[in-house]
Amino acid sequence: MSATAIRLVDVTKRFDGTSGAAVDELSLDIEAGSIMALLGPSGCGKTTTLRMINRLIEPTSGRIEIDGIDVMHQSPQELRRGIGYVIQQVGLFPHRTIAANIATVPKMLGWERSRTDERVDELTTLVGLENELLDRYPDELSGGQQQRVGVARALAADPPVLLMDEPFGAVDPIVRARLQDELLDLQTKVRKTIVLVTHDLDEALRISDRIALMNIGGIVEQLATPDELMAAPANEFVESFVGEERGLRRLALNTVGTLPFEQGPVVAHDATLDDAERALESSPSEWLGVTRDATFAGWVTAADARRAFVTGTGLADAPLQLPAAQVEPSSTLRAAMELIMVSNSSVAVVDDDGRFGGVVTLEGLRRSLAVDDS
Repeated sequence: MSATAIRLVDVTKRFDGTSGAAVDELSLDIEAGSIMALLGPSGCGKTTTLRMINRLIEPTSGRIEIDGIDVMHQSPQELRRGIGYVIQQVGLFPHRTIAANIATVPKMLGWERSRTDERVDELTTLVGLENELLDRYPDELSGGQQQRVGVARALAADPPVLLMDEPFGAVDPIVRARLQDELLDLQTKVRKTIVLVTHDLDEALRISDRIALMNIGGIVEQLATPDELMAAPANEFVESFVGEERGLRRLALNTVGTLPFEQGPVVAHDATLDDAERALESSPSEWLGVTRDATFAGWVTAADARRAFVTGTGLADAPLQLPAAQVEPSSTLRAAMELIMVSNSSVAVVDDDGRFGGVVTLEGLRRSLAVDDS
């Protein structure tokens, strides 16, 4: 079991002039090297909780520990040197170059110039920024580029903890998906303990290892892995929040490689008519898959396959269609399902070297869904 990096024990926050608690006796353990999403509707205390971890907001009561040390036993300045912080508005200094923005914390810590420059170059590569951007200013960058700078700046002093408050909320959906992928790739390299605030269910499902779904008052209605949240909502609030399409969303959480592949109606390009008929009989389909030297060549309609044998050419010269009706083991089940619906055929599973592994069918996907919609 992983060690606990961040622990909240009975944490409460009441703001002056309000009757109820913004966060009420919240207890939460966040494992080291994991991504925890704080998810929920507006006003549920997500951001308040996040900001209490780095003491931008002081808790009214309770205890917050990072690596076993009570955050109240450190000055806010000392505490924040060990915590990276990324926000939706990025918050870059407009009068400083990109290099100077990334170097902000190392300079505050008194690093030597050579060490700082080396770290800036390292982070530029790590977050996917081009070196020529380092001498530019924030308003000369796109929203996605600015967000990458924000992440680089937060990681500059190599903090063990990274807090992210709606970090991708200000960019368009295409850029957001790309940044989410980049964050996951970055996490495989740096293994930080990340706390992510989001109101976007799909983002939480895509990025996080665990999700704390919060209700008004900072109440955690369910703490679960993304798959557990989709498969077994704990109560009516959770079920309503995740929506009626949780089965489809769950397909996006698992990859094709987790399925037991079916052989399907697939034969080698030099197969006989009997081979083709047996394949079509065992897996009734309007399509027959064809492989060549163990690689997947494409699909041919059953009618065209039979016609090829009648004319004497065999499958070697049959008109192959739908070459795109294939997925990789790393593809999501949702991507496989969408391809099945578009192509009206099974999809072949093909690895990076083009080797055929089996097929995925609509019925196979149905069996993979263990969601009880009753």
